[in-house]
Amino acid sequence: MRPWTTMTARILQSKWHRFNSGIQLNLIKTIVISISKPATGSTTGPAMPPQLKAEVNIMPRVVQGNLQSLPPAVRDFIQSNAKLCQPESIHICDGSEEENKRLLDVMVEQGMIKKLSKYENCWLALTDPRDVARVESKTVIVTQEQRDTTPIPKTGTSQLGRWMSEEDFEKAFNTRFPGCMQGRTMYVIPFSMGPIGSPLSKIGIELTDSPYVVASMRIMTRMGTAALKALSNGEFVKCLHSVGCPLPLKEPLINNWPCNPELTLIAHLPDRREIISFGSGYGGNSLLGKKCFALRIASRIAKEEGWLAEHMLILGITNPEGEKKYFAAAFPSACGKTNLAMMNPSLPGWKIECVGDDIAWMKFDEKGNLRAINPENGFFGVAPGTSVKTNPNAIKTISRNTIFTNVAQTSDGGVYWEGIDEPLPPGVTLTSWKNKDWTPNHGEPCAHPNSRFCTPASQCPIMDPAWESPEGVPIEGIIFGGRRPTVKSQEGPVTMVEAGTATACGYECHLSYECEEHNKTSFYPPEIITIFICVFLNS
Repeated sequence: MRPWTTMTARILQSKWHRFNSGIQLNLIKTIVISISKPATGSTTGPAMPPQLKAEVNIMPRVVQGNLQSLPPAVRDFIQSNAKLCQPESIHICDGSEEENKRLLDVMVEQGMIKKLSKYENCWLALTDPRDVARVESKTVIVTQEQRDTTPIPKTGTSQLGRWMSEEDFEKAFNTRFPGCMQGRTMYVIPFSMGPIGSPLSKIGIELTDSPYVVASMRIMTRMGTAALKALSNGEFVKCLHSVGCPLPLKEPLINNWPCNPELTLIAHLPDRREIISFGSGYGGNSLLGKKCFALRIASRIAKEEGWLAEHMLILGITNPEGEKKYFAAAFPSACGKTNLAMMNPSLPGWKIECVGDDIAWMKFDEKGNLRAINPENGFFGVAPGTSVKTNPNAIKTISRNTIFTNVAQTSDGGVYWEGIDEPLPPGVTLTSWKNKDWTPNHGEPCAHPNSRFCTPASQCPIMDPAWESPEGVPIEGIIFGGRRPTVKSQEGPVTMVEAGTATACGYECHLSYECEEHNKTSFYPPEIITIFICVFLNS
């Protein structure tokens, strides 16, 4: 360990008065600051959040919202983490259009996003090239015993998730989070997974220092004041996220994208219903309502409450006679869930309508019927390969109110990627996701293979009329599938649950670019959800 010399200074400042949302607050600041410098001969390491030697008892100013009006548990969650992370200010999100416009303007000023003039209210974000996908090697489940999280293989590493001990997590947490939001705003995001008021829905509160996360969560969840009203004094999943770049910066950002890849950690604490994410701004690591909540933590809640949280699309199929049935389908990421959920049937008289393209929460009702809701409010789809030919409904959906990430930009203010199947107009040039001029002779993709669009589900032209039904839609069958580098004979329908489960668990599938280990040729994904499991497996 590098030697350090430490000087501690105590600064006491007297009372001061501040008005916040019409309420006069009488606050006392008591700061204990640890000022450290390397001992003679030591070297300077990578930028890290400051580590405090004592508690900081200070509340930053609230620039929007009223802390005192929040439920006590929510207020305590915010205050304790504000003292820890030390943001400059707190912004309680209401989910309004006015708020969203202000945040988009802030990101434009910071250089995080660009407005795409070719479309209505569409934006482009280019990330640091080190922050482009889910980081499975740094995504952990924290429980008392390893066997509570993953099977313990005789050799090698378990393919059913990664475990971290509570002691190691506390050390990692205390290394990263003290002072990590200095100079930034802490945004408080109340959100509902599932239609607000549905008995199948769950509420979460995410604290983040990224306006990109706020804008994206507004699309992907039911976010803001309505979610707070639905919560009242009920239980909620606690989500804490930081990009890990306190201000002032120690080194310049790449693409104006704050992240801290060396210290990235995404931790799930199922016993405490908490999600902790540090160092990454990429959607799968920072939009904590998505895989982290909707699959990992939800799978644990579902196990205890008697329902299912699954990595499945939901669609309704109507035959020419007008008979309609709903199906769920489990494919790994980037294997065609979105294309299937939004399909235009080629058979005359048939119709497909979309309920959801990624996640299904399912529960048997009082009559024994399996019902499902889509807990999400938007699509976080893979852009490459999406075209008028492969998914015309997706192309129509993303033409407005969409945030694109790591796709290429055309000189006329549009977007581009591999497989878009649209020739460029004469004179139009491309800028790649690396923010460089690009031609097909470059020998690398113009868009990152895991580039994304984040777009409201309500804009899809074939959304099912019952997609926000509080009681969910009735599921008649489940389809399992994937994407393989080699040919495998097609499986037929299976009518027995046990046989279907065994068959699905045996499917081999190609890894997607959403995982950092995508260069592997294939893997076996039991139930297509291995990396999203968060339950007591030994029970």
